[in-house]
Amino acid sequence: MSNTEIALGIDFGGTSVKSGVVFRGQVIDSAPPIATQDFDGPEPLIEALLQTIATLRDRHQAIAAIGIGMPGFIDFDKGLVHALTNVPGWESFPLRDRLEERLDVSVTVENDANCMTYAEWRRGAGRGLDNLIAITLGTGVGGGVVANGRMVRGSRFGAGEVGQMSIDWEGKRGHYGNAGALEEYIGNQEIAVRARELYAEAGVEKALSDVTPQQLSKLAHAGDETALKLWDEIARQLSSALMSCCWLLNPHAIIIGGGVARAGDVLFSPLTQHLYEQLSDPFRENLMVLPARFGNEAGMVGAAALALEEAGYAVDP
Repeated sequence: MSNTEIALGIDFGGTSVKSGVVFRGQVIDSAPPIATQDFDGPEPLIEALLQTIATLRDRHQAIAAIGIGMPGFIDFDKGLVHALTNVPGWESFPLRDRLEERLDVSVTVENDANCMTYAEWRRGAGRGLDNLIAITLGTGVGGGVVANGRMVRGSRFGAGEVGQMSIDWEGKRGHYGNAGALEEYIGNQEIAVRARELYAEAGVEKALSDVTPQQLSKLAHAGDETALKLWDEIARQLSSALMSCCWLLNPHAIIIGGGVARAGDVLFSPLTQHLYEQLSDPFRENLMVLPARFGNEAGMVGAAALALEEAGYAVDP
């Protein structure tokens, strides 16, 4: 195992911070998660993270780089955290510099959805493809773009936010005032609200006080008509945004991950149908709609692979 192949990937979430040693797309060792909300601001959390890093580096001295995926607006070039989603105190925080001054190793900081995209492009379902869109469906909707064999980050590193794309110019307002934002329709909480509405309309009594996409998936696979109707509605809403992405970017593949994507065929089958109906032949031909390879480890795998590349090491294509 050479030091051109091993890196530390850190997935910083609103609930926990997960750290794993990654070798050729596999997490080969990990540390107990750090509870994000147990710390008041960045400084004490960084101290806890440094202890975790030290423990893993003691066990794997060949670690060549460290990558961190963060849920918010990240200045990739500077390693600067402008703001984090649902985590206060991280405004304009120079995370890369703060860690590199304590560690004799290269550190890369990136948006978490971009880390997922990078994992799928370099190690997962999109391996070998030069043009793809990756999205993650969960509490919110995140995304990333690869075009002509390069990650697309935009002038202010905010490209790829599929969840903020409009599917209705007179629709629900998103967090930023954007009308019809996709994640206002197919985030976990929004799916739960819509499920209760559909079951009420159908006059069916269901124990849906704590409804989840996983529960609704099981109902749909069992033939429940209301659940099937809901998943078709989700597929139509998602296909509206992805159709616009396809007309703009003409990708080889759309890769879908996150908890909602685990619904399987009850999502992917109607999604593919509705998407293909809205595209002409050159955009539809050879377009693949694929489930992501990586699950909860996508952020660590992508952050680690990206860190190796940014540090100048080879990442196998």
